[in-house]
Amino acid sequence: MDMYFQLKKNNTTVKQEIIAGLTTFSTMAYIIVVSPTLLSQAGMDFQAVTIATCLAAFIGCMLSGFLSNYPFAQAPGIGLSAFFVYGIVLGGGYSWQGALAIVFLSGLAFILLTVTGLRASILKAIPLNVRQAIPVGIGLFIALIGLNNSGVVDVNQGPIIDILTANSQTGTADLVEQVLKAPPQILEFGNFADSEVYLTFLGLALIVAFSVWNVTGAILLGIVLVSIVSFIIGGTSLPDDLLQTSFDIAPIFLQLDFNVFGGNEESAIGVILDVFFIVLAFTMVDLLDTVGTLYGTADKGGFLDENGELPRIKGALMADAVATTAGALLGTSTTTTYIESGSGIASGGKTGLTAVVVGLLFLLIIPFSSLVALIPTAATSAALVMVGVLMIGAVTKIDFSDLETAVPAFLVIALMPFSYSIANGIGMGIIAYVFIKVIKRDFSTIHPLAAIIAGLFILRYFVI
Repeated sequence: MDMYFQLKKNNTTVKQEIIAGLTTFSTMAYIIVVSPTLLSQAGMDFQAVTIATCLAAFIGCMLSGFLSNYPFAQAPGIGLSAFFVYGIVLGGGYSWQGALAIVFLSGLAFILLTVTGLRASILKAIPLNVRQAIPVGIGLFIALIGLNNSGVVDVNQGPIIDILTANSQTGTADLVEQVLKAPPQILEFGNFADSEVYLTFLGLALIVAFSVWNVTGAILLGIVLVSIVSFIIGGTSLPDDLLQTSFDIAPIFLQLDFNVFGGNEESAIGVILDVFFIVLAFTMVDLLDTVGTLYGTADKGGFLDENGELPRIKGALMADAVATTAGALLGTSTTTTYIESGSGIASGGKTGLTAVVVGLLFLLIIPFSSLVALIPTAATSAALVMVGVLMIGAVTKIDFSDLETAVPAFLVIALMPFSYSIANGIGMGIIAYVFIKVIKRDFSTIHPLAAIIAGLFILRYFVI
């Protein structure tokens, strides 16, 4: 392991990599439940998708570890799973078998872009100020995810609901006027009587304390201790069906339906264009999410070179591409690199051994997948907030005195958490970058691929 993963060269140990792998796994293990819950709404077998999710994550993590030697973990993406269900099956009228075929096609597109080097070229085309803003935006984004999941931050709909309830017989015009006068506060602190809220703060306090004391695996220790406390106070309990997991994925395995090109459209060209734009959407969303994660977490781990580039990025991209293709065959949505990899990197993960550990844990958890219920949301939420704290420091690299740099960077940072999407933040940042270059008539400095990406995002927002 030392020779292959170059542990000594990277100033790490097997123990440190295992701790990092355990930490990353514990913060992204929710995918074992969330992805099957989403995909089952498209008519897919829940238990089969659960197994397929673990297998796809295993394949993605192993490929990532061995091909790139970076601690980047992979699993089916939540956002892409939602697009699979609500954008293609329920929204587009396709069968889930047809949607799997589309995911498979997008995986082949990923592989082609990676082999030809075009995918890496696309990454290099992303402006430096946008790349510098990515880890900051991701930090705020995952912190918001953690705070929202645990109920520490809540959407303030109380005044609106009170008005609607008290004025159920009021005329429409008067009701609208009262709603518009409601307090404008959108977010507020959650209910501190809720155990998830104070357990999250307990977890964050423990993680901060362990970090200040330079305790190895501070984030993992915080997760474990909060899980124990939650179990003691009755927040979680041991599942009754702990050893009753089915291993049958036949209902979804190799169920791809390439008749999507036949569709219900009157025009064959219309069907082909429809599928093309769906594949394009999958490709762009996964590409930009992967870019954000790779550069954001790589920056925090110190993996970027003096030019802000990521060495061995082709291996990381190929792992993502092959895992997506394999995942479609198994019966799950697009596999992508997870931003939760940052928790393992913060715990000391420096090589691909961390990703391999995560992959093995996904494989080993299959017979005991219900054990995930023992890790409360509060525990993982505290870890995500701490990772946000660690990642936001990259903001000091951005020159906000120059609007040409500041505006695109700000849009990246603001829109990632506000729109709940890494891809939206990066997309709007690139559009702003190209726009400013154009109005300055500084055409020679616009990378052709940056202009193409901006155009594709505009197409996605206004056409797709």
